Amino acid sequence: MTTHAPSLAETVTRRFDRKRQLAFAIPAVIIAYLVYAAISFDLAGLAQRARFDNAAILLSDFWSHKTHVTRDNRTGAVEIAIEGETKGTYPAGMMPDWVTVTGDVTRIDLGTGHVVTYDAEGAQFVVPGYGTIAVRSEGGKPVLTAPEPLPEWISVSTNKVSVTTDAGRFNYSRSKVETFRYQAGWELWFFTLDSPFYGKSFGELASLALWGDRVSADRSNIGYMVAEFWTNKMWRHGDVVWAIFETILMAFLGTMTAAIVALPLGFLAARNFNPLGPLRFAMRRVFDFIRGVDGLIWTVILSRAFGPGPMTGAIAIAITDVGSFGKMFSEALENIDEKQVEGVQSTGANSLQRARFGVIPQIMPVLLAQVLYYLESNTRSATVIGAIVGGGIGLLLTQAIITQKDWEEVAYYMVLIVLMVMLMDSLSGWLRRKLIKGE
Repeated sequence: MTTHAPSLAETVTRRFDRKRQLAFAIPAVIIAYLVYAAISFDLAGLAQRARFDNAAILLSDFWSHKTHVTRDNRTGAVEIAIEGETKGTYPAGMMPDWVTVTGDVTRIDLGTGHVVTYDAEGAQFVVPGYGTIAVRSEGGKPVLTAPEPLPEWISVSTNKVSVTTDAGRFNYSRSKVETFRYQAGWELWFFTLDSPFYGKSFGELASLALWGDRVSADRSNIGYMVAEFWTNKMWRHGDVVWAIFETILMAFLGTMTAAIVALPLGFLAARNFNPLGPLRFAMRRVFDFIRGVDGLIWTVILSRAFGPGPMTGAIAIAITDVGSFGKMFSEALENIDEKQVEGVQSTGANSLQRARFGVIPQIMPVLLAQVLYYLESNTRSATVIGAIVGGGIGLLLTQAIITQKDWEEVAYYMVLIVLMVMLMDSLSGWLRRKLIKGE
């Protein structure tokens, strides 16, 4: 019985058919997986639950600030505070020009014709194109009077009335009535309300700094300005600079400690420097174990063991990087040019001298490149680690997020983190060019 050998045309056709089937099969598998993921993670439900109005408010808070004008319905006292904080409260006799108080009547001009008025009976909100929204207190509960039908931007419950417009927000409850006005910019970023330099233009500040009369007799105006800026109670610039320094120090100490520890361990894991197979195997498994456990897990473990603090974060970075550096250093050692080592050995050099003059010069460019890259990467990672161990800019960022109101500070810290990473990237590139290429 003879078998018919496939011809060249049949073989080529069969291979084309297999490739065509494979070309359709791979996208089909990917699409099936995406459909499964969409069902498993309930993407449809997630889209329904999404609150894009809250997201819009959050994004606006990144680049703007809001001023709270609050009246206590029990005492009639009116308080004006930026971001509603005590540190941003306008002192007695001082208020923004869009708020006027005359006896029991407080008038708040939100712009574009939107005007809120607090009076002895309650409050009114005039909305152009809609009408007047009046709220009175009856039996301790707010009662709304407004044109019908009520739009979606007016929310009414038993104990609270809320109005949200593009010009600002208005809330009336049993205990207080509050109006929020949003304005662009990070208010009080330079000086707080109690500073003698608040509200002055750059020209006026320059004049005071260069030739103006002293505001304080015991120090110069420019020194006073720097001190007021540095100790700003709202933005805490001095604390922020120290936090940035802590973050960079955490990354530097962790990275350099890991490099110093990993270099001798790399020799023990390299096949051409350690003839003991079991020891090499053990060292490589140690590197795998250290690298296999994420740095955040090491951070949590160490924070329980040593307590919070930047040093704990540096140790976590060092432990994580020892595994990565040990593997890379050992592989670099196994790929050196043995002829250079033999040349040094021919001069009568001992083992330490062979390593110093025959090995280290070969692997140094690789070592420096990897260490500098990890230093740059760890600067970013130290932000997250700092949030766990309570140190650096990560701690300030976490605190601002937890408050759910200081989103302009969140934006400020995010900008600083990006600038810090960009600075470390530039510094790392400059050091690579200097140390490796000799430029």
